[in-house]
Amino acid sequence: MIIVVDSGATKADWRIVDGDGKTVRRVLTDGMNVSAMERSAIERIILSFRLGEASGEISAIHFYTAGLVTDEVKSWLVPALQRIAPAAGVEVQTDLVGSARAACGHRRGVAAILGTGSNSCLYDGEKITMKVNSGGFIIGDEGGAAALGRIFLADLIKGLVPEEIVKDLEETGFDTSYGSIVENIYHSKGSPSGYLGSLAPFLISHYANPYVKGIVDANFKAFIDRCLLRFDTEKYPVGIIGGFGNACRDIFTPLAKAAGVHIREYIPDPVEGLIRYHCGL
Repeated sequence: MIIVVDSGATKADWRIVDGDGKTVRRVLTDGMNVSAMERSAIERIILSFRLGEASGEISAIHFYTAGLVTDEVKSWLVPALQRIAPAAGVEVQTDLVGSARAACGHRRGVAAILGTGSNSCLYDGEKITMKVNSGGFIIGDEGGAAALGRIFLADLIKGLVPEEIVKDLEETGFDTSYGSIVENIYHSKGSPSGYLGSLAPFLISHYANPYVKGIVDANFKAFIDRCLLRFDTEKYPVGIIGGFGNACRDIFTPLAKAAGVHIREYIPDPVEGLIRYHCGL
């Protein structure tokens, strides 16, 4: 049996898979971004996944995570994963590699993540041959849920959001005070990108409002213009990976089409594609 893990900033999806590619156990834990979270917090999440006596039956762990920008992280991440199943081989890859494998398998194509964050690459069927650096939610992540939340809160604290939208948001229980917003972004021990991204469902539900439509469309257009159009999208179709992208497919598809970008498919859950990839299905 093997373990396949897809971890974004919001959640991590752990699958124990048998030799036939069948999921025999699924566990959801808090998400992990290894460049934005403290090492101790990540190790706690990993060790919360317990196999017990079944640990000896695991031959490999394939772990895909957001924020893996340096090899130094692997020096402590691999041993942490080996504590789950000491006899297993461990592969640690970026979520972008995972998305490319899930969307393209062994085919050529463009893979694009639209989840809490965003990312994109050209994949030749075996490896990534070109990518546009994401930059994370502070200086990048165009198109993602966290970037949308950042745009919205930047307007909110300056009084630029329509009153009816602010009222509706407060009725959901969200604290719109300046102090709370600053605390959650700059001082919370949690995930700032997760906090920002949590606003996305509310905003998409208010897409009919002209203000909301404006910032949603601008966020997606920034991703198309600054990331997707860097690739030869006329030659290579684009696979969109992530729950946020899938939820917004009716908004994103026409914006992409208008820019000449063909979307091959939307994949809300990359784990299924990764299972097929690792099991040769």
